[in-house]
Amino acid sequence: MPNENKPVHRLRLSTISAAVFRNVSEDGCVSYNAKSDGSYKDGEHWKHSDSFGRDDLLHLAKLADQANAWIHDQQQAESRTMENTGPS
Repeated sequence: MPNENKPVHRLRLSTISAAVFRNVSEDGCVSYNAKSDGSYKDGEHWKHSDSFGRDDLLHLAKLADQANAWIHDQQQAESRTMENTGPS
């Protein structure tokens, strides 16, 4: 998919990872969202899943907190940039 949005930030704890995406709407509004997955080995091959076991949930919660903090920092930086440059 050539138009697929690429992650702007990646996080990993153990076998759990998160990717943060930046999206800009047609009217120029910026939003962020995150996607997480877990990796596991099936025989010789690594596979990915969006289902998490009990032992993964703490890592998932920590990654969600880190992703949220990173997004917050980006939004604050973008807000300061807009204040300094003014409207286009």
